[in-house]
Amino acid sequence: TVVTRPDGSKVTLGDIAFIRDGFEEAALETRFDGRPAMLINVFRVGNEDTLKLAETVKKYVYEVAPKTLAEEVKLEIWKDDSIYLKGRLELLGRNGLFGLILVAVVLALFLRPSLAMLVALGIPVSFAGAIAMMPELGVSINMISLFAFILVLGIVVDDAIVVGENVYSRMRKGEHPRTAAPKGTHEVGVVVVFGVLTTAMAFTPMLGLSGVSGKIWPNIPLIVIPTLLFSLVQSKLILPSHLALLKPVDLEKEPGPILRFQRIFSRGLEKFVDRFYRPALKICLLNRYQVLAAFVAMLIVVGVTVGSGWVKSEFFPNVEADVVTAKLQLSRGVSFERTRDAVNRLEKAAFQLNDHFKDRDGNPIIRHMLASVGSQPFQVGFDGVAGIPKDSNLGEVTIELQSGKKRDWTANQIISKWRELTGPIPGTVELTFQSEAAGGGNAIDVEMIGPNIDDLQAAADVLKKELGTYDGVIDIADNNVLGKRELKLAILPEAEALGLRLEDVARQVRQGFYGDEIQRLQRGRNEVKVFVRYPRDERKSIADIEQMKIRLPDGSEVPFSAVARADFGRSYSAIRRMDQQRAIRVTADVDKARGINANQVVKGLKDEPEFTKWLKRIKNVVGGWFGKLPEEIRDKGVLTAIESDFPGVKYSFEGEQKDQAQSISEMMQKFAIALLGMYVMMAIPLRSYLQPLIIMSVIPFGIVGAVIGHIITGYNLSIMSMCGIVALAGVVVNDSLVLVDYVNRHRKDKGKTIIDAAWEAGAARFRPILLTSLTTFAGLTPMLLETDIQARFLIPMAVSLSFGILFATAITLLLLPCVYLMLEDAKRKITGRAPISSRDEPDFGSAKPAVTNQ
Repeated sequence: TVVTRPDGSKVTLGDIAFIRDGFEEAALETRFDGRPAMLINVFRVGNEDTLKLAETVKKYVYEVAPKTLAEEVKLEIWKDDSIYLKGRLELLGRNGLFGLILVAVVLALFLRPSLAMLVALGIPVSFAGAIAMMPELGVSINMISLFAFILVLGIVVDDAIVVGENVYSRMRKGEHPRTAAPKGTHEVGVVVVFGVLTTAMAFTPMLGLSGVSGKIWPNIPLIVIPTLLFSLVQSKLILPSHLALLKPVDLEKEPGPILRFQRIFSRGLEKFVDRFYRPALKICLLNRYQVLAAFVAMLIVVGVTVGSGWVKSEFFPNVEADVVTAKLQLSRGVSFERTRDAVNRLEKAAFQLNDHFKDRDGNPIIRHMLASVGSQPFQVGFDGVAGIPKDSNLGEVTIELQSGKKRDWTANQIISKWRELTGPIPGTVELTFQSEAAGGGNAIDVEMIGPNIDDLQAAADVLKKELGTYDGVIDIADNNVLGKRELKLAILPEAEALGLRLEDVARQVRQGFYGDEIQRLQRGRNEVKVFVRYPRDERKSIADIEQMKIRLPDGSEVPFSAVARADFGRSYSAIRRMDQQRAIRVTADVDKARGINANQVVKGLKDEPEFTKWLKRIKNVVGGWFGKLPEEIRDKGVLTAIESDFPGVKYSFEGEQKDQAQSISEMMQKFAIALLGMYVMMAIPLRSYLQPLIIMSVIPFGIVGAVIGHIITGYNLSIMSMCGIVALAGVVVNDSLVLVDYVNRHRKDKGKTIIDAAWEAGAARFRPILLTSLTTFAGLTPMLLETDIQARFLIPMAVSLSFGILFATAITLLLLPCVYLMLEDAKRKITGRAPISSRDEPDFGSAKPAVTNQ
């Protein structure tokens, strides 16, 4: 009721106004595969199982909805992330199974069947222990945690190999298994314990990282470390008890076909050690300084290839996605119809992709397409709560591709073609194409701050122009965008005479055209706002404002045009500040389908251009004949030039570059602490402050192997590669620790000369060192050979660890004994003792053959 008349009759709101109960007014349009649609996003809100949740939704869509909804309303499931999760889990499970088989094959080649089976028994025991710990550590079964099991698959048997091989060597010498098991386990017990602990310590830098890395990497150490600790328990308690139950070794017994094959393989390995490795090690020991110089030169060459950019690097390898999105933003204030035309153009170009790409079965590359005008639904936050951007100038087209297992084309290649087919769209402020799982932040993101907005805009224009000169740099834009057209009200002198103020006029205009909230109603869980405003037909144009009535303080009304005027204008849609200064951010992306590297572009923005460097070198050679450099040739990077040309303007890298710098810095700090912990753990069993440094000298050369592996496989160095290198540090020192301990025991217990002890140790430990390295490589081999594009982002970590361990094996067997002798050279020189001479050389001619385990 609005008013009650004297006669008792009432005037209701419905008598004087139109009442509509509906959704808020918004210009929105959504099409799914070309048909009108509404989008419903389903998110997890807790720790629900993703696969079970997806099955519940599918059951409703396919079984319940058809019975309850009208015939013309259909539900369709699209962008089902559970499919990709399930596929990736199956992929990793398959790789893990193949890796386990390869590890078993390698063990069977080197060890007799019974011993190989007992060593391999440590894998399921250790994995079961780690799985039991997962709920306590807050780790779920996901892509990263499953990859961690694959990663540790070949490492987990290292301690069991050392123990089992040592026990079996004693059994071959005639000891009864019940005697050989405890003695052999005790003999290598200390170094095995600390070897496992150093390996576990190497994975700790992945804990406690910030940002996106902090959500991903902890899954790996939280799986690897418990697995290694359970393997240590298994190798120290369970394995020796089983070894004690073996039958005594009978070398006279006729072997079966499997054992016969193993003996043939073992004799071949024995001949290799005697004919090639022993002579090579002797040459290295006698020319140890030249050998060290050669390896250091190799290290320098690899370092130069990385530092020069010849080996490309990136922050995060591209995570292949089955969904790609084009986000469109036109100038603020453009009509809804114009935005619709632009979205239609994107949609038409997307449909043309089916003419250029097919999956392996010949089907169109696109499964479904969602086009939105007036909103960008895929900008919603990860928690599903953040609001979706809505405005008449916004649009978005998202396409779901055929599964990565069914296509040979990457998402980046499809995006590149989509961008080409779309072409330039007039009036575009921003148009970006990206895959759903492309990583974090813009590839190039520079934030500039300063006191003067005009200088900032000029500096941003200079930077954008420079970025435009780089081949493959795309989607260049800044965030200093003018907002919608707006009406600026001003009162006339006549208004003041009538007692009107500007705020009175502005309030009445807003109430009439935008609406005045007069009430809120609770309807179930939703809150409904009640607005009063003019009918739609009376608030469509500037003429409607001119004709509206303005109420005066005395209650009378006059036309708007009699007391005020309205002028069109435009201001910034947002004013951004950083550290109390105005800020502008310039962003760009790179065309990854063409192999463009963002790090090289950023390096070019900061450094002096290569062309200028060459001109300066020529000038230095020819002297005064060259003359002055042309003025248009700058001698510094564009960002340095901006700081010089625009006083007060400073820049910083944000987005992907900031995340990269932060992650690498944190990783290096934690890696340094881990190295210190590894040093302490090796110093305890070796009882030396210097010998751990010998062992740790192997680590840089393992990095050489990792880089060479990336060159061979064609992958860029990334944060994934760095994580593999960090893990590699713990694995490579394990074998080195056992070798150095063996040399020390030979010198102490058998009275060997230092050079003879080093020579004999290399031959004696050749088999277990090679075996532990091959099992690690074998466990990762299926991942290295994986062709599914969904697994590509994990492969760099596997490359670092597998190739690094192979190269480090050669370093351990050849360089480490040389460095051991060089340490002794230094000790003798400091103490004034006689240097190692030819009398200390091993008698190669009387050397015993390498011991076989068969």
